[in-house]
Amino acid sequence: MNQASKPILYRLKPIDLAGHRFGVSMTIPEPRAQGQILTMPAWIPGSYLIRDFSRHVESIEAWSGRKRIALTKINNHSWRTARCKGPLRIELVVYAWDLSVRGAHLDESHGFFNGTSVFLLAHGFEDRACRLTILPPDDMAGWNVFTSLPCVPGKTDRRGFGTYQAKDYDTLIDHPVEMGHPKRLHFKVCGSEHVMIFTGVTPNLDLDRIAQDVKKICETQIRFFEPQTARAPFLDSADHYLFMTMVTGDGYGGLEHRASTALMAARKDLPTVGQGPAPEGYQTYLGLVSHEYFHTWNVKRIKPAAFVPYDLQRENHSRLLWLFEGFTSYYDDLLLLRSGVITQQDYFKALSKQITSVLSGPGRLKQSVADSSFDAWTRYYKQDENAPNAIVSYYAKGALVALALDLTIRKRSQSRKSLDDVMRHLWNVYGRDFYQGHPKGLDEGGFARAVAQATGVDVQEEVAAWTEGTEDLPLEELFATQGIKMHWKAAKSHPVLDVKLKAGPEGCIIASVIQGGAAHKGGLSAHDVMVAIGGLRIDDKPASVDAVLAHHQAGESLPIHVFRRDELRCFDVTLAAPAAAECHLEPVSAP
Repeated sequence: MNQASKPILYRLKPIDLAGHRFGVSMTIPEPRAQGQILTMPAWIPGSYLIRDFSRHVESIEAWSGRKRIALTKINNHSWRTARCKGPLRIELVVYAWDLSVRGAHLDESHGFFNGTSVFLLAHGFEDRACRLTILPPDDMAGWNVFTSLPCVPGKTDRRGFGTYQAKDYDTLIDHPVEMGHPKRLHFKVCGSEHVMIFTGVTPNLDLDRIAQDVKKICETQIRFFEPQTARAPFLDSADHYLFMTMVTGDGYGGLEHRASTALMAARKDLPTVGQGPAPEGYQTYLGLVSHEYFHTWNVKRIKPAAFVPYDLQRENHSRLLWLFEGFTSYYDDLLLLRSGVITQQDYFKALSKQITSVLSGPGRLKQSVADSSFDAWTRYYKQDENAPNAIVSYYAKGALVALALDLTIRKRSQSRKSLDDVMRHLWNVYGRDFYQGHPKGLDEGGFARAVAQATGVDVQEEVAAWTEGTEDLPLEELFATQGIKMHWKAAKSHPVLDVKLKAGPEGCIIASVIQGGAAHKGGLSAHDVMVAIGGLRIDDKPASVDAVLAHHQAGESLPIHVFRRDELRCFDVTLAAPAAAECHLEPVSAP
């Protein structure tokens, strides 16, 4: 092997469990002689916010042979070495105490990292093959390594420590790693190996039930996109798919990768052996699993052109996140229904909740889902107390756009075609060959054309109005074509303040005030701490507000005492009648 073809070598070791530090080294066989530029990603694909991962680099040194050479930081994320000859070795210590699906976390119980948090990119070598050696910590026996990154044959031990390979840097950072002693299960779907691991305290976890349900979900999705071959997409980059779940007291979240996903789940949402009916939150967990697995096709392979390739040093703006995140949010629960892990009643309940969520936010009338997609970096991922009044979620409303388009296509094609045909068309044209060296991102205006090509139905007007406009979608009319009645009820029987509340150490806090509602008209503001309503004390629980309001009528004016900062204020607020704003779906006839 000549010098120019040698891979870039990475080495990672947990070096301080109590202090949460990884030691990472990188060796470049033939660096740029005039000085090598090295960069840490500023964000991680799938989470559209500049996160400045380089801020967790505690120390960094550069060595040319046995000689230490100068290393100068040139911007927030990058360094340049002095002139050097190869091989060039970079040594760094990375602080890892971000318990999320996006970063890196290390303590005496486990280690987890995304490559974007720990691995530098050598400029000019983006396409060079990489090898990663993962070493165990010195003071912790019994750990195992779990990752979908392919290992170098014969170079890993029975616990998974050893050397792995990636065809380039983009591949290296798209296979997160978990190490420790999690609970695990595995199953085959359409001939493909799937592994699930659960890190954290999980007493009596019902692994058999989880395996049975997730297997159905995965098979349904594989056959959805590949009805002829039933071939899983991750086989182009890995020999198995890995679900990594961090279990905590109240966690929730997920982040997709090309052959794995990192998840967070609340302990109470997972089933236990002998429990009988699963907890209510279990459907939420399965929906999260379904969502991230669907991303294996939709966003990891079918991508907006703005993401081909990713530029990890700056924002990558696209107006299409309503398609890639919103459509995935539509199909996550729908495919739970099709796989048989939830009932039609469960599905209608979840869909009703999503409709209610979107239509209860005044921001939907001010921001389109296309604008929401573009502004993900500055508005959706940086929400403040006014967010419900100012923005709309490209996840939630994007799912409703998918629903409306699905119903429209079914209606106009006399049920011969559906949104399913569109998704398979996108996969065939934009996704299937992506990792074989033929990336082809969907251009910003290409979706309506794709619908016409896949179904023969022209929805150009609807796509423009529903994604670039802010009017509500004609869901009631579209549901009627499928024999489904959409009606509305008031969520509460007592008067309301039109606020969102949360419990805090100071008491019951107003999280947000709905524009035009009773609290807004009466002068209350977000961050006010509720003290008393009508002379009755409010404790730290939002339910205490409802308990007081239940004794009054809409139209009454009550004095409401709050602390605003450290000042006691009193406002006279006229209570509002609860709006009929809770959606309910009911099948009334055969479609």
